[in-house]
Amino acid sequence: MTPSPHHDEPFVVRTTELEVPAGELLHLLPPDAPVTWLRRGEGLVGWGVAAMIRTSGSTRFSDASKWWSELVARCEVHDTVQEPGSGPVCFGSFAFAAEPGDSVLLLPRYVIGVRGDRAWLTTVSAPTPDLAPTTPPPAPLVSFADGALNGEEWMSAVADAVRRINDGDLEKVVLARDLIATSDVDVDVRWPLQRLVASYPMCWTFHVDGLFGATPEMLLRRERGLVTSRVLAGTIRRTGEDERDLALAAALARSSKDLEEHEYAVRSVAEALEPHCSGMNVPEAPFVLHLPNVMHLATDVAGVVNDADQVSSLELAEALHPSAAVGGTPTAEAAALIAEIEGMDRGRYAGPVGWMDASGDGEWGIALRSASVDGDTVRLFAGCGIVGDSDPEAELAEAQAKFVPVRDALGPAT
Repeated sequence: MTPSPHHDEPFVVRTTELEVPAGELLHLLPPDAPVTWLRRGEGLVGWGVAAMIRTSGSTRFSDASKWWSELVARCEVHDTVQEPGSGPVCFGSFAFAAEPGDSVLLLPRYVIGVRGDRAWLTTVSAPTPDLAPTTPPPAPLVSFADGALNGEEWMSAVADAVRRINDGDLEKVVLARDLIATSDVDVDVRWPLQRLVASYPMCWTFHVDGLFGATPEMLLRRERGLVTSRVLAGTIRRTGEDERDLALAAALARSSKDLEEHEYAVRSVAEALEPHCSGMNVPEAPFVLHLPNVMHLATDVAGVVNDADQVSSLELAEALHPSAAVGGTPTAEAAALIAEIEGMDRGRYAGPVGWMDASGDGEWGIALRSASVDGDTVRLFAGCGIVGDSDPEAELAEAQAKFVPVRDALGPAT
C-alpha cells in the first residue's frame, strides 16, 4: 500500500455552482493528470492530484476504502450543490487479479461535474482555476502489432478452454488478448478520449492513471440507497446494414450459446448483490443493447441497500468483482484457467473503474473496450466469453470487433 505523502492540514473542499459548459467537458481538461467519467454529455472530469494511494494484492479494495474514509474525515467541506459527485470525489481503477498488478485511488485537485441542467466546480485546497478551453491535443500516427499471443496462438488457447469446459472442469471462462500500438509521439490521452466520447455516447468514457476506454458495462451504480448493475454477456458484430443488423439482433436473442453465457453472468451479479440488498429486481430475459460496432445481450439488475448495511459503492464493486462476464463460472476455476492459458497480465483491464463521493455513492464500470497508455505505447485489450460450444475462429472475430473502439480512437495507422 503506497499512499501519497502525508497531508497534515485538513483538505478544504469547495463545491460551487457553474453555468452548464457549452460543448464537451473534455475541452476544458488540461493535460495535468486528467481523469474522466462521461456519458451522453454528463459526468465528471478532473485534473491535478491532491492525494493518491496505490494498493495491490487481495486487500487492494479494502485498503483503498479505508484510505478514502480516513481522508474524507479530514476534509473541511463547503458544498452548495449536494449532488452525487459533488464535494470530495475520488477516481479509481483496480487490478483484475490480486497478483500481479497495482490499483489506484486518487483525489483530484479540481473536478467539474455536469448532471442534467446543473453543473459544478470542486476545488481541493486550491484556488479557482481558469476554465478557458484548452489547446486540442495532437493526433498520433500509430502502428499495431500482436501482443502476448498472435491470432493462431489465441485460438489454440480458446480451443483448450472449450475442451476443459466440455470435460466438466468449469462452465464458462473469459479469455482476453492484447494488441500493441506504437505512436510517433507520446500519446496525449485526451485525443482518444475525445473521439470515444463522440463515437460511443451511450458508453461510459473513462480515464484514470493511464487506463482509458469506453465501457458499455456498468458494474454498479449506488445512488441514495438504490443499486443498479448492467450485465453484458453475449455479443454479435454489426454489419452497418439496418435490416441485416435487426435480423442479427433477433438471432442473438435466440442464441442458446449466448443466452447460456448471459445467464451465468446475471446469476453471478445477483448472488453477489443479494447479501447487501433488499427488494431486488432481476429481469427474466435480457434485451439487446445496440452499439456502433457490436450488439450485446444486456440485463439491468436493481436492488435497495439494506438499512443496516450501508455499504459503499466501492465495497459493492469488490463484492461483484470478478463477475462471470469478465472471469467465468465457477469463479475460482475460471481465474486459475485464465492465469494458466491466457498468456498475459491483464493489469487493470476488466477491473472496476469509476468514482465515489464522500457519502459512498458512485459509479463503477468494468474497464472494457480499454487500453493502457505509457508514453508512445498503447496496449489495447479485448476479451470473449467461452462456453462449451464456442468456435475459436468466431471468438477471434469477436475480439477483433472489440478492439475497434480504441483502435479507431487512436487515429490512422501508419
